[in-house]
Amino acid sequence: MPPNSGHPPHALGRFGEARAKAWLVDRGWTVQASNYRFGRREVDLVVRRRDLVAFVEVKTRAGTGFGAPEDAVTRLKRREIEIVAREYLWRHRLNDVDVRFDVLAVTVAGSDVRIEHIEDAWRPDAPR
Repeated sequence: MPPNSGHPPHALGRFGEARAKAWLVDRGWTVQASNYRFGRREVDLVVRRRDLVAFVEVKTRAGTGFGAPEDAVTRLKRREIEIVAREYLWRHRLNDVDVRFDVLAVTVAGSDVRIEHIEDAWRPDAPR
């Protein structure tokens, strides 16, 4: 059950990340890491399916009053995720995999939860 509007925003975010993780697992992804940190930077999920590793930013909104969830993945946030991704790949010696950056947009409206998977949401060093 999603947190209601009386819950703090971080509770909504945790709810969205849990739903996103389950959603990906149901579709054949293996979760390699959750909330993976490098210094002060973080990526919400690192998932893998065969030779594809996806670094996934999860954005959750209660409705669309503040815009679409995916719009909150700013250029700065994308660059931070790219830094974390490079460190993760180096640390785990993953130089023979394909890499992708995805966004999972979670919208909660009452008891309705909508998840949109934006695959290959951006490419490193690509303006957007």
